Amino acid sequence: MCEMFRNDPRRLLEPSRRSFILAASAAGLLLANGALAKETKTPPKPENVLSPDASLKRLLRGNGRYVEGVARRHDFKHEREALVGGQNPYAAILSCADSRVAPEYAFDASRGDLFVCRVAGNFATDETVASLEYAVAILKVPLILVLGHDACGAVKATIKSLKDDKPLPGHMQTLVTGLSPAVKAIAQQSGNELDNAIRQNVIDNVAKLKGVAPILNAAVDGGKLKVVGGVYRLKDGKVDMVV
Repeated sequence: MCEMFRNDPRRLLEPSRRSFILAASAAGLLLANGALAKETKTPPKPENVLSPDASLKRLLRGNGRYVEGVARRHDFKHEREALVGGQNPYAAILSCADSRVAPEYAFDASRGDLFVCRVAGNFATDETVASLEYAVAILKVPLILVLGHDACGAVKATIKSLKDDKPLPGHMQTLVTGLSPAVKAIAQQSGNELDNAIRQNVIDNVAKLKGVAPILNAAVDGGKLKVVGGVYRLKDGKVDMVV
C-alpha cells in the first residue's frame, strides 16, 4: 500500500484537495451568512418599522402636535450620526414644492422619518414614481401620502391657462399637462373651482400610485403599502384626509 502511494504522487494530493474543497465550502458558507447578517441588521430607527395603519396614525399624531404648537425637540446632531449608515423612513410624502408646506414640520418628524418628493402641484411624474418605488421596494416604506394644500398656485395657474387657452412659459407648461386632468374633471362641479381641483388632484394621484405596476400595486395588493391623500390648510397647518 505504501509503495502504491509512493509510486503515484497524485494519491498524496487527494487529502489536500478534499481539505481545500471543504475549506472553500466553509468559507462560502461564512460569506453567505455574513451577507445575510448584513441584510438583516437592525435598522437605524427601529421605531420606524410600522404597519401601514400605524404609520398613518403616527403621521396624524405628529400633525396634531404641529397644529397645537407643541412639536417635540429634535436632537439633529445625534440624529445625523445615527443615520450615517442607512435609513428606514416610516412614510413617504408626495408634496407640493410650495415653500409654505414643509412635510417634516407639518408632521413633527425627525430626520430619517419621512421620504419626501416635492413638485409644484404634487402630481406623480415618472421621476417621483421611480423615487417612491425605491422607497417602497428598497426602504420598505409602508405608507405614501399625497399631500396637496389650499390656494395651490400651480393648480390656479393651470385653471387660468386652460380658460385662456394660453400655455405657460418655459417648462412650466408641463405643470399644466400634469394638472389639467383634475381641473377638467371638476369643470361641472358646484362650489369653489380651485378647492375642488386641488382635492381632485390628490384623489387622482392616489389612484394613480395605487395602480403603478409592478412594484406599488403589488405592495398595495399584498397589504404592505397604503396610499392615502390629504390637503394641508395654510392657515392652521391641519391636514384634512380626503382619501
